[in-house]
Amino acid sequence: MSSEVIVALGQKTLETAVLLAGPLLLVMAVISVVITVVQTLMSLQDATISGVPRLLATALAGIVLMPWMLRKLGIFTTQLFSDFRIWTQ
Repeated sequence: MSSEVIVALGQKTLETAVLLAGPLLLVMAVISVVITVVQTLMSLQDATISGVPRLLATALAGIVLMPWMLRKLGIFTTQLFSDFRIWTQ
């Protein structure tokens, strides 16, 4: 297996990982900003107020996005295992 194939495989794997993690990280970031603004406006400094909604929103987004994520991961895996001639060169 040549180094070009290894680099291409690593690049495709990282692209897929970022594509799958991106929406969950985006939801977490948006919820964090909203909670921080609300806490600042109301002068609340409780860690539970910021942690629990962020966890619940991320879990809900994970549940909602799970079919899409599994479909993307299945496509990646199918493409990876569809042609073994690439790995034997």
